[in-house]
Amino acid sequence: MSEYQEIRLQIPPCSSLAQLYFLKQKHQSFFLTEIYSPVSYQFVRRVGQKYIVSNKERDSFEKAIEFCSQKGLELALPKNHEENNKLTEVFGDGYNEVWINVNKNESEGNFGVDMNNQPLTFTKWGEHQPDPSIQDTGCTMVTENGIWRATRECFLNAFIVCQL
Repeated sequence: MSEYQEIRLQIPPCSSLAQLYFLKQKHQSFFLTEIYSPVSYQFVRRVGQKYIVSNKERDSFEKAIEFCSQKGLELALPKNHEENNKLTEVFGDGYNEVWINVNKNESEGNFGVDMNNQPLTFTKWGEHQPDPSIQDTGCTMVTENGIWRATRECFLNAFIVCQL
């Protein structure tokens, strides 16, 4: 008998993906195979036990954080090459950058932790990255070739991708 039990959930309209995430964290013994939700996204990908979702909208880093938070999610952060590559599948229409959950401010150091102040376990920084000239605030995006790039221009419009 498998250690995982398949469960199909219908998420009521009042539920959020964050509540489902809590359930998943609380009961590690089940493997989520499908999510039926009244919330729909133009872009949904499953990578391992993580889902990444997007409406394929672009906005600033601050708006990306706000959007994901309002949905009960968090901005995507790849933990391995497979997740990093999946993020690039959202690209289209000539736009080829997506915000990820890595930033810098004076209290958090130099792009070595995520926004929950957890050390990064996977990175794919480009040459001369993270940019050492960013002394105060900066944020990070994944480019079309999957390379991470830090920028102080957090107002730029990049794709918003959230994770569960």
